[in-house]
Amino acid sequence: MKVISSRDLNQDVSRAKRAARLEPVFITDRGKPTHVLMSIEAFRQLTGHGETIVELLAMPATTEIDLEAARAGGAWDRSAG
Repeated sequence: MKVISSRDLNQDVSRAKRAARLEPVFITDRGKPTHVLMSIEAFRQLTGHGETIVELLAMPATTEIDLEAARAGGAWDRSAG
């Protein structure tokens, strides 16, 4: 468990973000923990939330779709109707 003061966080945010990739970082204000910085993966695991629909739609396609084959005689063929 990493602990840093809010002053140290303000001076070096990049260092805190790097540390949060490995483990949650507790941020203190006047010696008392006030916030926790963690990676999005750790947050999702903690809350049980998966990826949002926006993130899923932004992912590159893993399979190619043959649109020409789908159009020929399929539901997209406007001449068959």
